[in-house]
Amino acid sequence: MTNTYMAKKDEIKPEWFVVDAEDVVLGRLASFVASRIRGKHKPEFTPNQLCGDTIVVINAEKVKLTGNKADTKAYHNHTGYQLKTRTFKQVISTYPSRVVEKAVKGMLPKNVLGRRMLGRLKVYGGADHPHTAQSPQKLEIS
Repeated sequence: MTNTYMAKKDEIKPEWFVVDAEDVVLGRLASFVASRIRGKHKPEFTPNQLCGDTIVVINAEKVKLTGNKADTKAYHNHTGYQLKTRTFKQVISTYPSRVVEKAVKGMLPKNVLGRRMLGRLKVYGGADHPHTAQSPQKLEIS
């Protein structure tokens, strides 16, 4: 009888990676990043542990959508007073990081662990980011 390996908290060593979102389809980017944040690419993946990596997404304002979704995709925000609806173009022009954050958030678990995983996602609209001290490695989307 073999035992299933379960990673302990002190055995997990998260790494830092940079992903360039320029001319990448939003859904492909979000599923790739969510998988890396979850840690499913690692052999020591444990579903109840935070064993993924920290991902820095740059050039979020240059992400693409297929078809005519740029005009028809809607983002809803309920302020408590009234429901505000904006299109993809409106949101990407004012808050480019929210589009990627919302797409990745929808692909993570809806629990406390999923919210902690979302803390490992850093999204920036331009090509610059303040995480050079962590010496993140460049990661290509496959």
